[in-house]
Amino acid sequence: MKEKRYAEFLPPTRLLLGPGPANIHPRIFQALCAPVIGYADPELFPVMDEIQEMLRIVFGTQNPVTFPISGTGSAGMEACLVNVLEPGDSVIVGITGYFGDRIKQVAERLGAKVVEVRGEAGTILDPQRLMEALQRHPEAKAVAIVHAETSTGVQQPLEEIGAAVAKTGTLYLVDCVTSLGGLPVRVDRNQIDVAFSCSQKCLGMLSGLSPVTFSAKAMDVLKHRKTPVSSFYLSIDLLKEYWGEKRIYHHTLSTTYICALREALRIIMEEGLEQRFKRHQEVGDLLKLRLQKLGCTLFAQEGYRLPMLTSVLPPSHIDVLNIRGELLQKHNIEIGVGFGELKSKIWRIGLMGYNARRTCVEQLCGILEDYL
Repeated sequence: MKEKRYAEFLPPTRLLLGPGPANIHPRIFQALCAPVIGYADPELFPVMDEIQEMLRIVFGTQNPVTFPISGTGSAGMEACLVNVLEPGDSVIVGITGYFGDRIKQVAERLGAKVVEVRGEAGTILDPQRLMEALQRHPEAKAVAIVHAETSTGVQQPLEEIGAAVAKTGTLYLVDCVTSLGGLPVRVDRNQIDVAFSCSQKCLGMLSGLSPVTFSAKAMDVLKHRKTPVSSFYLSIDLLKEYWGEKRIYHHTLSTTYICALREALRIIMEEGLEQRFKRHQEVGDLLKLRLQKLGCTLFAQEGYRLPMLTSVLPPSHIDVLNIRGELLQKHNIEIGVGFGELKSKIWRIGLMGYNARRTCVEQLCGILEDYL
């Protein structure tokens, strides 16, 4: 059999303005090119400690159990659910889009009984409805919601739900995949018990790591489980022993990604969180204004629109999928489309981390003007 020769693959240079990943800062490229060291190298341990310190600042928490999981945001979601839920537990899940529904699917695979509280796509979920569900199901182990629903561009308010859940023995679990680093999450102030995110959106790194944080209340639930956590790889009890002082081996951590995440967090610290939030808001507002001038209609509920992810309905004569394809093939710009019924109706445009810049808005809208 003749041996096949594989050509070198050089990915095209794209401007990534979809729902993630985004383009990364040049300093992170440098960090990714640093020498590889082992997961037990003593030079790595101070880096791990600094990452935890900076993640606590970005999450807005004092939780000791705060570190990145090896895996994407979906791994973080599964880690949070598999650690606090056991077969037969009840969990209340707020669903207004694709990722709220994914929480439901993961919980069901774990054998949990899901109480769905559904809202209309493009709108927030009324906090009162979640509270009423909790009153009907006081046995619920957790109330789970999505802070930034990536599929619709909606920002769910956190504080009122957190205050209500905190008065009970139920845990408050929040998906911060799209919001962390671009919006205030304020884990402690909003009385969130379990939260997870990802590395490739507003934190500004590549995909592959999922920061998580667990409160003392959540760790007490882990301590009193009736059954072992079904996932060895995602067990917080095991992972915290590696991220803690004992440094007990759990799995082979990508030290290259850890160094890159540290650099991404250093960039955030240098900019300052409030300034970073302001930058995402101002650039997001500019994009929304420019798109409306081009005849687009904003999809997400007014007053609750994400700064870093804008969902829009183009004019009715526009072929959403076709223009998305042309932007990619002719102009090397990636934007997203909707899920399910929204696939051919909306665009989802991301301005995250390094890409939350006015020049990105001008480049995209300058090209869209020719189409719209």
